[in-house]
Formats: sequence, C-alpha cells, structure tokens
Amino acid sequence: HRLDYYRDEDLNRIIRRSAELLGVAIDDGGAEQIAQRSRGTPRVANRLLRRVRDYADVKAEGVITAREAETALDMMEVDSLGLDEVDRKILGTIIENFGGGPVGINTIAAAIDEEKDTIESIYEPFLMRIGFLERTIRGRKITPRAYEHLGFQAPGSPPKAQKKLFKE
Repeated sequence: HRLDYYRDEDLNRIIRRSAELLGVAIDDGGAEQIAQRSRGTPRVANRLLRRVRDYADVKAEGVITAREAETALDMMEVDSLGLDEVDRKILGTIIENFGGGPVGINTIAAAIDEEKDTIESIYEPFLMRIGFLERTIRGRKITPRAYEHLGFQAPGSPPKAQKKLFKE
C-alpha cells in the first residue's frame, strides 16, 4: 500500500468537520484557504485551523472567513503553497550559502540547526513534491521554480529586466 497526500477538496471536508467539533464557524473560503496551505496533510490542516481559530476569536468575532484565514496564515508566515519558516530557511540556506546546491543533507542540517532526520522525513518530501528541491547523487539542489517563488534569480537565467525585453 502507498499513502498519498490529500486533495484540497478532502482537506476542506476535514477542516469543516474539525471546525464543527471545535465549535467554530467557518465559511467555504476560510476552509479553502486553510486547505490550500496545509501541505496535503490533515494533521497540518487541523493545526492551522486551531491557530486560525485563535486569531478569529480575537480579531474576527470567532468566525473564520477567507479574509480572516488569509490574514492569520500570512501572520503565521505560511505562504500560499504552505511553505513555512523552516521550509524557507532550508531553501534560502541552500541558495545563499551553497549557490543552490548540490549540498549534502548533513551540511544543510548543520547550517540551519535542524535534525537531519527531521529534514528528510518532514520537510524534504514536501519540497520535492512541489518541485522546489531535487535529490541528486551529489546532494540537494534547488530548482528554478523555487528560485522564482522565493524571489531569487536562478543561476544562468537572464536578469528580470532582460526577460521583459525579449518577451515581445
């Protein structure tokens, strides 16, 4: 048997049920925002829901709408793809300190002060699944897609001004 990540529609149902159990009102947009940023994992979706609920209790009269969920998740620094602080730390360190890779997992772990096993079992599979990280024989490498998402210029790509110049 093989376990796979959940689709947003399934996570949406899980979030709505969890919200009901928590006694918090949530609209379709709020559940959708949380589902999109939960990395395809119910455990993450429920953790985000609880944190968004806390925000909504204080700032939004206890109702989770799309706007409230987006604001709360942005405050928690969980971006539109579900990347959090540690994901950005891993990717940023490989880009800034190691030229985008390849770099070994032990070196990454030492550089960001995180356990190697945690990186390999929690962060790396998601980063690989969304196409931001490649595992090669020589080590981990950042993909052009990750550079673009994080706002870095990929090595060997023309500066953004030049890209615009040649698009006509």
